[in-house]
Amino acid sequence: MSFGRSCIIKETPLFSFFKYVNTLLENKKQYIHAKGKLLLSSEYFVLDGALALALPTSKGQTFTFENIHNSEVISWKSFDEKKQIWFEGIFSMKNFEAIKTSDLDVSNRLTQILNVCRELNHSFLKNEKGVAVESHLTFPKNWGLGTSSTLIYSFAKWAEVDAFVLLEKTFGGSGYDIACAGAEKNILYSKKNGVVKWANCEFDPPFKNQLYFIFLEKKQNSREGISHYRKMDKKEHLISDFSFLTKKILDCSDFYEFEKLLEQHEDLVSVTLHLRKVKDLHFDDFWGSVKSLGAWGGDFVLATSDRSAEETQKYFNEKGFEVFIKYEDLILRKT
Repeated sequence: MSFGRSCIIKETPLFSFFKYVNTLLENKKQYIHAKGKLLLSSEYFVLDGALALALPTSKGQTFTFENIHNSEVISWKSFDEKKQIWFEGIFSMKNFEAIKTSDLDVSNRLTQILNVCRELNHSFLKNEKGVAVESHLTFPKNWGLGTSSTLIYSFAKWAEVDAFVLLEKTFGGSGYDIACAGAEKNILYSKKNGVVKWANCEFDPPFKNQLYFIFLEKKQNSREGISHYRKMDKKEHLISDFSFLTKKILDCSDFYEFEKLLEQHEDLVSVTLHLRKVKDLHFDDFWGSVKSLGAWGGDFVLATSDRSAEETQKYFNEKGFEVFIKYEDLILRKT
């Protein structure tokens, strides 16, 4: 049966319902949440196969992707933890070039990632009319908890591509942070000869209420740290040494033994890469252990203390470091 040109379709309640459903399908939303990360062991050496203990954080980044039927661009807004816009831009659907942007460096990076997504999945955004993207951080973006890794993980899920391949073609790195982004527990991670392996693990030390994270208030560029590491002369036996320390740290149930293991780890990195330990630089009179996490020289450190949380926080605050977080307030709790 066909309708003539002059036929008028009356919007019955049933017709309006189907029209409403069709609009919902056209304007469907996709929500993706990615967790932040901290690397407790084998920093740098994880790049060459050392076993690393990585901790997903309860804080992360959430992305919303909404198809917009009456649009032909990608409209982008990024919000910080205070719900303030820190980036916005409009991108072409054809080549992902920025039409308008509040930050050229950020938009160039997004253009690169979007193009790699299409390279890996040729149908990515080929038939869409337009997309509205929003990202919402739950941690300050200068904390180094994974603004890049949560972005790569979420883009990969959105574009239906391999997140580790996407990382390799954009930011580079070991990929432990990508594994953390989708993890439900702490993980043991390794990457050797391009092969990534990781597994959930139970790291729930009985002394976790004596562990604290302090932000050094100096955002460290992990790519610069990796570049420095690559220039160093490294020995194969060090991979085994760091893997051994990772296993010992994971299995440790005694607080003072845990401190010794952290100090052994710091000593080994310091001697091998000719870097000064963070405790020697900033906290030489602190009574507990202080360990760098991830790239040395910035971001967070882990501190151990057998004194009260109040006394410990007072020490770091008086040193000028205001961000002091209890272990259980930052690390993802086991389910």
